[in-house]
Amino acid sequence: MRHGTVESFRVFVRNWWRHNPLWPDGLEPGPGPRTTLARGCTETEARQICREYNASHPPGRLSRKAEYERE
Repeated sequence: MRHGTVESFRVFVRNWWRHNPLWPDGLEPGPGPRTTLARGCTETEARQICREYNASHPPGRLSRKAEYERE
């Protein structure tokens, strides 16, 4: 966490579904591993990074999206 800030956030991407032929449509709910895009962001910066990533990267069949969480 950066000194002098109240909160720090980590931005990451992950898939929300995984392939499973036994489930309807071949997809099973299952949040996948997280890949970090940025650390030490303010919440405003984290939201902006997520918006930009999600606007420029189609989520695809597995619904890969950017999110953020408090560090």
